[in-house]
Amino acid sequence: MRHLLLCITVIFSILCSSCITNKDVVYLQDKGTVVNDSLLVKELSKPYRVQINDILSVNVKAIDEEVKKLVSLFNPVESQKETQGQQDLYFSGFTVDLHGNIEFPILGDINVLGYTIDEIEEKVKTEILTKYLKETTQIFVTVKLAGLRYTVTGEVGGTGVFTLFQDRVNVIEALANAGDIKNTGDRTDVLIIRQYPQGQKIHHIDLTDVVALQSPYYYIQPNDMILVKPLKRKSIGAGETATQTLTTIASIFSVLVSTYFLARNL
Repeated sequence: MRHLLLCITVIFSILCSSCITNKDVVYLQDKGTVVNDSLLVKELSKPYRVQINDILSVNVKAIDEEVKKLVSLFNPVESQKETQGQQDLYFSGFTVDLHGNIEFPILGDINVLGYTIDEIEEKVKTEILTKYLKETTQIFVTVKLAGLRYTVTGEVGGTGVFTLFQDRVNVIEALANAGDIKNTGDRTDVLIIRQYPQGQKIHHIDLTDVVALQSPYYYIQPNDMILVKPLKRKSIGAGETATQTLTTIASIFSVLVSTYFLARNL
């Protein structure tokens, strides 16, 4: 019986130490890295630079009535719709080809690989004014990414590929859109797999620490893959709460006691 009690004590200690605490599930905690109570954290968000296979929505407008007629030639017929779904944008948008170009009406191929959205707007505007209008003509060029597409997998409420029609999305917003991280997910080491011209890179971010706001990976980019690993304690079958842990202990205790007495009666 002494050995049985010893086994129960060891199992109880392991399971209790494996309970999921607030420190495991609370986002952006102050872990001693913030000097004062007023959390003034400078966010690091670099302008996104267009990559191959990105889809751009480009629209050219003018105020002058005569210029409007000419400017309308630069806009695909589909882009005149006030609202477009993701499928519409796929067919009417401009896809960046393997050479980094988009095939723009009348202007032909324009290289946009590695340019920011603002730089592309200025480039298209300059091309139109230089070749077809006076440089003093007032036109407005709007360029947007046709949705911010990303993938979430691992210990989250719902895995899959998601698209958000926003200019900026941080990793917590992206995860919330996927059902948030489960209690059994490791928030201290979330992986961001990001596309670069030379290939993919894996980055790590601790979402339980407030300094995550200063990470260059806090804001996601198109085609990012977010991977949430399970906590190590999940593998031993411990409960997420004290009640679940005690239930597990009671079940194990019941099995061990039954086995013990059966063995004695043999």
